[in-house]
Amino acid sequence: MNKETRRIFYQRLADLDPHPTTELNYSTPFELLTAVLLSAQATDVGVNKATKRLFPIANTPETILALGVEGLEAYIATIGLYHSKAKHLLQTCQMLIDLHGSEVPQDRESLEALPGVGRKTANVVMNTAFGIPTIAVDTHIFRVSNRTGLAPGKDVKVVEEKLLKVTPSEFKLNAHHWLILHGRYVCKARKPECWSCVVNDVCDYNPKQITPPPGR
Repeated sequence: MNKETRRIFYQRLADLDPHPTTELNYSTPFELLTAVLLSAQATDVGVNKATKRLFPIANTPETILALGVEGLEAYIATIGLYHSKAKHLLQTCQMLIDLHGSEVPQDRESLEALPGVGRKTANVVMNTAFGIPTIAVDTHIFRVSNRTGLAPGKDVKVVEEKLLKVTPSEFKLNAHHWLILHGRYVCKARKPECWSCVVNDVCDYNPKQITPPPGR
């Protein structure tokens, strides 16, 4: 993809969804951080089901910490890896209380110092909660970036760096959401739905068939 093609690519995604956002349900930066921590190797739908029960009872570092391990696990037991996630979330709550006045920090260094928070989680929180133009590369964005030729790379860090470099400034704030939603619903892993894709003519991917299968 060249510079002009990338601009067309993003503009079409923007026209399709002018105000994209995460599919995780949250109302505060802390709720978002909690939801993203719980979302590793889990679906947003599954996380939302758990937080729908959890957040009315506990949605601050203090109230979640007060639940204790067993109390917290009772709310998130339907989510994969819930034992380790409960441990990390409780540790994170304690650090937020001790070091940040119970507030979620906005800088990468402080976020990544929290238990269970890696670069991707930090990027999501920075972008979605605080409006910082970062791009969190998950499996969907990694696939879309490589398959379309938008920002190919052998690992997520390379793809992130390329995306930040080649994404026009006016699209950087929402790029994360556009790309993840495109990968989740259109540019799927096994069977990309090229026939319904608004950017198929500017994409490097060359499927044998871009017409819908029978019955579509």
